[in-house]
Amino acid sequence: MTWKGRRALVTGASGFIGGHLAARLAALEADVHAVSRRAQAAGAVSRRAHAAGGGDGGTVHWHQADLRDQQATAELLAEVSPDVVFHLASEVNGARDPEMVPVTLAGNLQTTVNLLTAAVRHECRMVLAGSIEEPRPGNGHAAAPSPYAMAKSAASGYADLYRQLWGLPCTILRPSMVYGPAQPDTTKLVPYVTLALLRGEEPRLTSGAKVADWVYVDDVVAAFVSAAVDDRAIGQSFDVGTGVKTSVRELVELLYGIAGAAARPSFGAVADRPLDIPQVADVGPAFDLIGWRPTVELTDGLRRTVAWYARKAA
Repeated sequence: MTWKGRRALVTGASGFIGGHLAARLAALEADVHAVSRRAQAAGAVSRRAHAAGGGDGGTVHWHQADLRDQQATAELLAEVSPDVVFHLASEVNGARDPEMVPVTLAGNLQTTVNLLTAAVRHECRMVLAGSIEEPRPGNGHAAAPSPYAMAKSAASGYADLYRQLWGLPCTILRPSMVYGPAQPDTTKLVPYVTLALLRGEEPRLTSGAKVADWVYVDDVVAAFVSAAVDDRAIGQSFDVGTGVKTSVRELVELLYGIAGAAARPSFGAVADRPLDIPQVADVGPAFDLIGWRPTVELTDGLRRTVAWYARKAA
């Protein structure tokens, strides 16, 4: 299937995965419409993708809307009339704080329900970003460990409800720990440690015991693109990761080596988060049904990422 002329709406396009996805779709000659709560400068996505090594891509049409507002969401879909909606807009915060419950409820669940409702009216396909921390087969259906994961789990449930009751073609992708160039939130582990090392600073770290599945952003984007064009993905929920367990300690030590840091990392300055369990993707279903598999090995992806931040800092 060609993307040329196919109209795609990307929510959260000013974010990390959303920005890379919008740029990839534009490079594939899709008619890309991007939405953010805040006004964006023309060409913002293509500039970021070019800086990250993804090429200039094509035109991205920006819209400003708050998807927590049901009417604003309905008006956006009526204006764009997309063939596919990629829903990546999210309140991403894994804090174990009761104040995060209403914030993530509005930013992750209400926005999804508003989009699902509008999408039913316009008969478009939806590909939604879930969370690797949702209860799922790969983690033994362990309880959601944070307000963020709980809201994402509820959003996935509603997506399945809309598919079963009203025939809305939906797919859920659950990325694991995504990293790569041009990550806007520099408090995340990879950009935080990388920038600290480039500045000659010592990052404040947890014990490093947490185990996670680290996946390069280009691989995640490829999964979203594949899921939107293969009918076998409809009604499915896929993990998107590498299936490889890597501890925070191992990841940080790799970054120290790649950055050429003389010192050794010091762990334990920051407390570990409660209820963290290893979240490793089961990549088999995505490969079996839509032919997707990750291609970027961790060391290679970290080298690309450190090189990007080094160029930016130069």
